[in-house]
Amino acid sequence: MRYMWMDDYLMEKRAVTKDLKKEWNWIRYQIGGKMFAAICLDKEDKPYYINLKLEPVEGAFLREKYADIIPGYYSNKEHWNSVKPDGEVPDDLLRDLLDKSYRLVLEGFSRKRQREILGVSCCGTECGNCSYYGNLCKGCNETDGKVFHAPAGKACPIYQCSVGKCKFATCAACGNLPCDIWMATKDPNLAQEAFDENVRGRVENLKRL
Repeated sequence: MRYMWMDDYLMEKRAVTKDLKKEWNWIRYQIGGKMFAAICLDKEDKPYYINLKLEPVEGAFLREKYADIIPGYYSNKEHWNSVKPDGEVPDDLLRDLLDKSYRLVLEGFSRKRQREILGVSCCGTECGNCSYYGNLCKGCNETDGKVFHAPAGKACPIYQCSVGKCKFATCAACGNLPCDIWMATKDPNLAQEAFDENVRGRVENLKRL
């Protein structure tokens, strides 16, 4: 298989798990328990197809353009496509298609469920790693943004914008990241250097989505 980077690339994505479906001899990559990609193995455990999900129109277009992309093997042929693992599909294109498949399956969940699966709030904060979580704060997803630092009875301004106004699952869908709203939420007790590092970390979390 020419795409030897594929396993590392997919496992770096947030909340991805993989298993081996022994009955099919497929290595499955999943998000939230749903498969978004698979490496189909033959009886000698050699890859013979890479399966991934695409929008039907794009899948049909790519199958016309590339002989090494065919309707999904042993899958719904409208939504799934199979890429030959030793074919001529460019590496960068396959990475892009895997990214799209990941997002398509993730976006099949509700916005709130997406954040739960990813283990982040809309701004990329990992609530489970926060010292306030479970003590002073119940978490962004659990309280619909009404976290400990938000105005009483109201959601955090970032949550109000991202989830309430823009209807995003997370700020990753926004092209203006980090925005002025992010910068205005700085804890006055936090040093600027520490705040900047916090922002960088949250942006990196969102980039992995």
